[in-house]
Amino acid sequence: MSAREIAAEAAARFAALEADERYQGHLGRVDLSREVLRWAHDAFGDDVTLASSMGDEVLVELTAQSAPGIDVFFLDTGFHFEETLRTRDHYAGRVRLRTVLPLLTVEEQGREHGERLYERDPDGCCAIRKVEPLNRAISGRSAWITGMRRVDAPTRTDIDLVGWDERRGMVKINPIAAWSDDDVDRFAFEEDVFLNPLRERGYPSIGCAPCTRAVAAGEDPRAGRWAGTSKTECGLHT
Repeated sequence: MSAREIAAEAAARFAALEADERYQGHLGRVDLSREVLRWAHDAFGDDVTLASSMGDEVLVELTAQSAPGIDVFFLDTGFHFEETLRTRDHYAGRVRLRTVLPLLTVEEQGREHGERLYERDPDGCCAIRKVEPLNRAISGRSAWITGMRRVDAPTRTDIDLVGWDERRGMVKINPIAAWSDDDVDRFAFEEDVFLNPLRERGYPSIGCAPCTRAVAAGEDPRAGRWAGTSKTECGLHT
């Protein structure tokens, strides 16, 4: 069976389970996410990897509890908050974690493309520091796992628990796609999840330091990402 066929079969199976009353409510959604992670590890072993920004701590903790053998990688853009790097260091003791770096250091990028590229061409900066490293990190594998949720943005409302990444020709798995913000908060509380300290300072969505600000009460959770621009996605999922 090809990877695409495996994805289609799993997508149908998990869509049916998602509609089953056993998997309704917070605990049901958590149980289903655990099943998705275990299935991913059983189906692909070392051929699957999980991308983490350390702004999706609940997924990393869920993986540590449910399928700790899954390979996890962190994209170190060189522009992360110190708090994000401390969060990465915490989870290095919980999961099989590797750090992936861009081909250019921040200094080399400045020399080749000019300083503060993130201000002049944020898409270009993301392409160098996020998209290329991610493509390299997942190259040669059959599947990758993300922390995308349907409530994150209007562009994500239709994502499945298991799908097919047409752009990269591989299985794309979104174990917590159905989780609400309340699900995230409740899981974090009940499981005593180590959270990025920036969350207590008004950062519900955490990216690179130059392109992320705190969010005011009542603002959209992603309003602090690339504020003042039309940019809404870093390019990893588009």
